[in-house]
Amino acid sequence: MEKINAVITGVGGYVPDYILDNEEMSTIVDTSDEWIMERIGVKTRHILKPEQGTGTSYMMIRAVKQLLRKTGVDPMSVDMVLCATTTPDYHFPSTASLVIGACGLNNAFGFDMEAACAGFLFGLEAAASYIRSGRYKRIILCGGDHMSSMTNYTDRNSCPIFGDGAACVMMEATTEEVGLIDGYYRTNGVGLGNLRMKAGGSAKMPTHESVDNHEHTVYQEGRAVYKHAVLNMSSAVKIVAGRNGLSAENINWLVPHQANINIEVSVANRIDIPEEQVMVNIDHMANTSGGTLPLCLWEYEPKLKKGDKILFTAFGAGFTWGASYMIWGYDGAAEAAKEPAEFYKEGEISREEWYAKRAAVREAEGK
Repeated sequence: MEKINAVITGVGGYVPDYILDNEEMSTIVDTSDEWIMERIGVKTRHILKPEQGTGTSYMMIRAVKQLLRKTGVDPMSVDMVLCATTTPDYHFPSTASLVIGACGLNNAFGFDMEAACAGFLFGLEAAASYIRSGRYKRIILCGGDHMSSMTNYTDRNSCPIFGDGAACVMMEATTEEVGLIDGYYRTNGVGLGNLRMKAGGSAKMPTHESVDNHEHTVYQEGRAVYKHAVLNMSSAVKIVAGRNGLSAENINWLVPHQANINIEVSVANRIDIPEEQVMVNIDHMANTSGGTLPLCLWEYEPKLKKGDKILFTAFGAGFTWGASYMIWGYDGAAEAAKEPAEFYKEGEISREEWYAKRAAVREAEGK
């Protein structure tokens, strides 16, 4: 019997139209463009306004609809939907159930995964394992977060970091030597004091006091998180690269979690990956938590070629972290060209519009 593996066969994405730049951010909190760029590397971030939809599902649904249109896949042929998010619309029902219902995926079952910023990375392994079992042939994996819904805009240290967005991938069974090859994943539970939302769960239910104290927003001790992120992401990448004979010479792309440009640079330098082989969009997307890895794939899709060797790595609350190795399975430029222009009448940003906006920002920066 031929060995079954799981390969990505398509990518879809969505970011809200509204862009919050550093100039406007400086009118909300005591900060500046220079301060944010030096410490975080974020110039702009997309924000989902309340009037645009109900939450994370709004963005995931649009990403999945785009994916289905691009790939031409029959929605009834999808077996499962996994949603990696820390900002579900509700405690229950799951965000996955909302995506399934809105996209007509009536033969699929699904559920949410919560592993903070490492959620999509862990989701790749989960989806691949379901496919390798032989019982499931086609799975949609979503990653994304409505981070502005739990950002404290009075905290100058954390509020510039986050943005909103979601993306998804189609994963299918294959017998070719492509797809998810290896992974190293860890959770150690030591990060509770460094990165969390203090209230809103069963350990500390909502009260007037907890709301007044901003305890339903992200609390982060930046220095501690930075240190753990660099060490653990670097270590995970080295482990996966080492056991698969990978080096800077044969790795085509490093896809790091977009948490802080200095973290990304540190991880790349520790494994000698040149800048041009690192996927980076934090400058204009910010940290979308579970959305950072798939949004990188969505944006860089035209540059991906079949056979490209890709290393993913992420780090999140808990702490959760890891790395995975994938051999890309299709010509990205050909698939990216299939994005239907008429689809964006519903409010989505086309790839051409996106790059035009990004070019305008970079021109204004003098780059």
